[in-house]
Amino acid sequence: MPISDVLFRALIATAVDGIILIDEFGNIQVYNEACERMFGYRAEEVMGQNVKVLMPPPYHAEHDDYLAHYRETGERKIIGIGREVVGRRKNGTTFAMYLSVGEGRLNGERIFLGIIHDISQRKETEQRVQELQKELLHATRLTTTGQLSAALAHELNQPLTAIMNYAGVLKELTQQSTGPHGDMARDIASKIAEQTARAGEIIRRLRGFVSKREPDRAIQDLNAVIEESIALGFVGAADTSVRLRPNLSPDMPLVSMDKVQIQQVMVNLVRNAVEAMQETPLKNLTVSTARDSGDFVRVSVSDTGPGLPKEVLDSLFQPFVTTKAYGLGIGLSICRTIVEAHGGRLWTEPNSAGGTVFHFRLPAIEE
Repeated sequence: MPISDVLFRALIATAVDGIILIDEFGNIQVYNEACERMFGYRAEEVMGQNVKVLMPPPYHAEHDDYLAHYRETGERKIIGIGREVVGRRKNGTTFAMYLSVGEGRLNGERIFLGIIHDISQRKETEQRVQELQKELLHATRLTTTGQLSAALAHELNQPLTAIMNYAGVLKELTQQSTGPHGDMARDIASKIAEQTARAGEIIRRLRGFVSKREPDRAIQDLNAVIEESIALGFVGAADTSVRLRPNLSPDMPLVSMDKVQIQQVMVNLVRNAVEAMQETPLKNLTVSTARDSGDFVRVSVSDTGPGLPKEVLDSLFQPFVTTKAYGLGIGLSICRTIVEAHGGRLWTEPNSAGGTVFHFRLPAIEE
């Protein structure tokens, strides 16, 4: 056997990606071991068969027509380029793959060489990230609504109380008035008091509804949740030049937590850190986990941004306090509420290297 043939067979056999060679009628001439792993067919099962056996609908029905059209017109659709398509395994299941097709001639006959890369795992990861983003967005909206409702309820209670008092005074002042005007004034004062009391009752019910929301807890691996959160925090980040330095302790106990809520806290802290370093030359983001004093674990998010102004430090975790040009300023308030609902604490301190460090601690579960 010529050396070139030996080399060709060795390359085909050891290739990580799938390699399929078909003739101009679509019949399989070469089918390597990587294809066997991907599709589940042994080489002897598919050799000489039409390549559409590896395709699900609608590719299965369209492939022969496409080849015939190409033979007649020379019009290319995927030859010479790559694209994402779907393959069909022997057991009938499908998977995502990236297919590159090239054309050549062998012994005067036209052949087509397909290189197949299995991207199903990447697609599953992308889908999982999208699902997590949707869960986080949904949880953020719910929590934001609750936090905003509670804050508004607190602020509205004071003017409502004042209106109620003024209505009471007005009613007393009109007690001495006689005639239709006095009766009208007393009736209006009573209606003002009734509607004010009704508004107060609506607010009390709203606050009661918000306060009854309990975390949906389960025992989780904290490091795994943090790693997933970091990835979510960087999705769509405005600055991709930030250098991430994870420092996750391997010796970590389990934690009972609402995974989506803790991810919400982490995503908020990570994105705040990235935004804080927009204008700084040094952009290091460090995320670390460690055992804390007592039966607690600690998570720290450190940035090398400009730090926090002294005038906002005392009220940083209060609703509607923000250092950003845009935003409601309730993100950190929501984070603190979530952490405290888990029996933990959230706080901040200056970073020795410049910038800010946010810490939060959660109760641990020792197996």
